[in-house]
Amino acid sequence: MNLLQAEVPADSVATEKLVDGTKEAVAAVARGDVSYLTQFLQQAWAFCIEAGKTLLVAAVIYVVGRFVVSLINRLLANALDRRNLDPSIKTFLKSFVNILLTVLLVIAVVSALGVNTTSFAALLASVGLAAGMALSGNLQNFAGGLLILLLKPFKVGDYIEAQGMAGTVREILIFHTVLTTVDNKVAFLPNGALSSGNITNYSRMAQRRVDLTVSVEYGQDVDQVKRVLHEIFQRDSRILQDPAPFVALSRLAESSVDLTVRLWVASADYWGVFFQTQETIYAEFNKQGISFPFPQITVHRA
Repeated sequence: MNLLQAEVPADSVATEKLVDGTKEAVAAVARGDVSYLTQFLQQAWAFCIEAGKTLLVAAVIYVVGRFVVSLINRLLANALDRRNLDPSIKTFLKSFVNILLTVLLVIAVVSALGVNTTSFAALLASVGLAAGMALSGNLQNFAGGLLILLLKPFKVGDYIEAQGMAGTVREILIFHTVLTTVDNKVAFLPNGALSSGNITNYSRMAQRRVDLTVSVEYGQDVDQVKRVLHEIFQRDSRILQDPAPFVALSRLAESSVDLTVRLWVASADYWGVFFQTQETIYAEFNKQGISFPFPQITVHRA
């Protein structure tokens, strides 16, 4: 009896034959028919050899495919680096090509295992439809990534604030945008929410305005305070004189006279001017005898 063919296909039919042959071999052993068992073992060995060859071919395709995918990714990265493209587009294309090549590699490995690619394609379509319905958010993120690259509300290297997070854009991937926060945390923001939500880009404009409030005690000469402030601003080369620094009395508070200060600086100098200008004001006011306020209450006794 021919239990297995000489060339056993790696599909469900061969597996069913192997199972049926195993049952018949067990029954033959029970009857004491050793020749039947010997024939079965020979053909089972042939089946294992053919299956091993199939698995070996699939493993070779996977290993070689991973090498080819890695090589193509490196070549693509080098080609993009040689071109004057926006870093946002580079990271997006690298991520997209890597995922596409990985899917093709999986299809090649499955095909090498003997699975009908037509049936596999139909299965992928069904799974893709179901996954698309279940992962509609990721599809929105993919579309959001395309909108970000098209509309360019920000690019790699910009400092932005969105979705309750703030940081420097590190990468724009297919589904997420990666931010590095000021305290060196890495945040992944979905592209779908980014493309449809509010975004504040602090790096888009070449200049930014520094807003300060300077408070002095009641009784101080406001003209002297303004003069000292303007002298401080003129000595700092980072503070632009066009538009000119703005200083005006804005509020008579309970314990202080408040002056509003508005300074224009290059975006890169914003935080340096913000902190150092306040230190300079504190030191200069102490030299000039200008007093800072502190909470106080005047009590009148009858």
